[in-house]
Amino acid sequence: MYSYGSFKDQAIEYVKQAVQEDNAGNYAKAFPLYMNALEYFKTYLKYEPNLKMREAVQDKFTVYLRRAEEIRAVLDEGQPSHTYFRPVAKPGGCETGLNSAIKRENPNVKWSDVAGLERAKQAFQEAVILPLKFPQFFTGKQQQQRTFLLYGPSGTGKSYLAKAVATEVNFTFFSVSSSNLVSKWKSESAKLVSSLFQTARENAPAFIFIDEIDTLYGEGNENEASTKTKTELIVQMQDIGYTDQKILVIATTNAPFALDQPIRRRFDKRIYIPLPDLKARQHMFKVHLGDTPYNLTESDFEYLASRTEGFSGSDISICVEDVLLEPIRKTQDAMFFYENPEGMWTLCEPEQQGAVQTTMQELASKGLSSKILPTPVTRTDFEKILARKKPTVSKADLKVYERFTKEYGEEG
Repeated sequence: MYSYGSFKDQAIEYVKQAVQEDNAGNYAKAFPLYMNALEYFKTYLKYEPNLKMREAVQDKFTVYLRRAEEIRAVLDEGQPSHTYFRPVAKPGGCETGLNSAIKRENPNVKWSDVAGLERAKQAFQEAVILPLKFPQFFTGKQQQQRTFLLYGPSGTGKSYLAKAVATEVNFTFFSVSSSNLVSKWKSESAKLVSSLFQTARENAPAFIFIDEIDTLYGEGNENEASTKTKTELIVQMQDIGYTDQKILVIATTNAPFALDQPIRRRFDKRIYIPLPDLKARQHMFKVHLGDTPYNLTESDFEYLASRTEGFSGSDISICVEDVLLEPIRKTQDAMFFYENPEGMWTLCEPEQQGAVQTTMQELASKGLSSKILPTPVTRTDFEKILARKKPTVSKADLKVYERFTKEYGEEG
């Protein structure tokens, strides 16, 4: 269970071979390679505890699945594939063509998956979900709010909350990373912004998600390309709520003060997403552990939550990642193992009845790798990791967000 990374490595190896055959036009060879890669990705996604890592791999999974389906459709028709497709991107890269920076996806993040953030969720309930479900209460001057800015420290779940809202309203979901535009499509950013909104209109009702908007629309470093992008974004945002009645926009930023006044005014609501509170942190530890075997009581989870004050959701996720390696570390160091009645081996103390002096490597050399059970995660494992962990968000950072909220935003 703890060697899930090897599944990803094997999947990437298959993808490399598949892309090589694909770009060479050998589609009959490429298709089974893509399918093998998808199977390994599926296994990896089942066990990977890190949410952000799962989301990144899920994005790649969707790309390769779509490509495999396209190739299969053409192979079934017996048509020459090169007349239908352009070459795909290399693993880990970006598809060719400007519009590849715009992702269309089904987030499938449930409302209950979002830990804490009750005030932010209530704001979206009142501003987005209720108007859609009960439009008779939002007529005349009582209009639905359609543009939202989520700001706060990194790793607090801003993007996750946006995806939960998109799932709740069941709109077509389009997302774009501003940092991607700046790094890869700087000279074409204005065109892509226009394309993003036009594509959303053509697929309305639609939900536009702009991540890290400060990198696209920050103050300073003015040049012709950035000026065009700013102007295009303002023009497109002006239409939301007037001519575009079925489009919602959520943008996120870790640097709200980097946004200048014209774009700030384009957001109906500016919602502060703070660090998780005690109850939310307690829930996050449970979520990130998932179905991993553990010996933790409710009071243990309460202790972990109290021990991690000031931690972001991302900090907690990384902490659990490290803890999940503790069982395999202990198993690697163990000198005594016990075979249970089901034929499974687990580490034990020397004095335990039936204890055998051996190592994990020796058991593996006898073909027993799959018979070695990891020990459950314990509170002691967490204490060992937390002893060297510090929160990544400083008190000075928090004061900046509090000042912005006082001047321009509202509490989440």
